[in-house]
Amino acid sequence: MHEIEPFYSWRELYLACEDEKSPFFGYQNSEVFYEHVIYDRYIHPQWDYFGSQTLYTKLLYANYNKAFCIFEMFGEWNDILYNDVMFFYRNVVEPMLDEEIRYFILLGENVLNFHSGDTDYYEEWFDNIEKGWIIGINFRDHVRSEFSSSFIDQYIAFGGKFDEMPWRNFFPDQLFDHIDTVIVKRLQM
Repeated sequence: MHEIEPFYSWRELYLACEDEKSPFFGYQNSEVFYEHVIYDRYIHPQWDYFGSQTLYTKLLYANYNKAFCIFEMFGEWNDILYNDVMFFYRNVVEPMLDEEIRYFILLGENVLNFHSGDTDYYEEWFDNIEKGWIIGINFRDHVRSEFSSSFIDQYIAFGGKFDEMPWRNFFPDQLFDHIDTVIVKRLQM
């Protein structure tokens, strides 16, 4: 697990630690010291800690004019034991909502497991984005299945073109425009 690092090709476009509006402003990641663990496994030091014991993230990009942000997620999303969504919502999403972000892209190929708890924070998040959306991109099949069986897929859009999207082939603004087009077409069907 320590070799899985966040996507770094957009670093010349955006760094959350340098963005005064970001919840990670001023956050310093070590380049050499492995400080964080998920259970008994060290993880790459570039993942950002937001209060969860098992889930980490990286804010890869935020565009305040278009009101969107892109998060890469990593670890075990465990709401039943650690209420990870509460930490993510309170410590990361709410500050982004305060900055008028309404579109959330969650990259999930490095979410290894999901354990559901209550849906209250998902519902609150969804209710607070006004005409926005939350999209889950490339989550593993068993993770999407758990989200669906917990009825969280009514708050986060999964499936179809979002299951195998080659997001690394896009620049962030292109990715947002592409996803927005896909979701608008979905809503019109």
